[in-house]
Amino acid sequence: MSAETAQNPRDPMKNPFAPDDSARHAIWEMLVPRDIDAFLAADWSMVEGDFIAENFTGMNGNFDPNPQKWTLSFAALDAYRDEWLRQATANRSTEYAEDPRAAIFSATRLEEIEIDGPAALVRKKFDGRIKRADGGEDRMLWQTLYWCRESAEGWKIAGFVGYLPYAGS
Repeated sequence: MSAETAQNPRDPMKNPFAPDDSARHAIWEMLVPRDIDAFLAADWSMVEGDFIAENFTGMNGNFDPNPQKWTLSFAALDAYRDEWLRQATANRSTEYAEDPRAAIFSATRLEEIEIDGPAALVRKKFDGRIKRADGGEDRMLWQTLYWCRESAEGWKIAGFVGYLPYAGS
């Protein structure tokens, strides 16, 4: 940790992109606070408008570094929505010993967004734990690569390769 990092620790709930960097700022807002809040509420309607349904594709890295073991798990947005809701519902039934929202924010890093015209490649990484009331913990250690497109309504998720292994920071 550098002296500068020690003096200015990262605020995981604060958008690291200035408002005048409007594309990156908007993408971070979509993929961090809105996604976390919708997931914790198990409310797909909060994020449904963040996707481009036409030609949506999501791949599952299955936490495996070998691309031969990755799967086309989400050939359409409906398939991803169903899995997202399944995970969100399971999460809501878990009793935590700490604030899960704060823990997820602390585990989430989204600081790399490459923009080329109307397209963006976004790297979202998770490295953290949420303590459960039963004494266990939920480990978050993976990354997702999103491709986003700019539309008349703003930036939207066109697809992703998720559940990729991540060595941590």
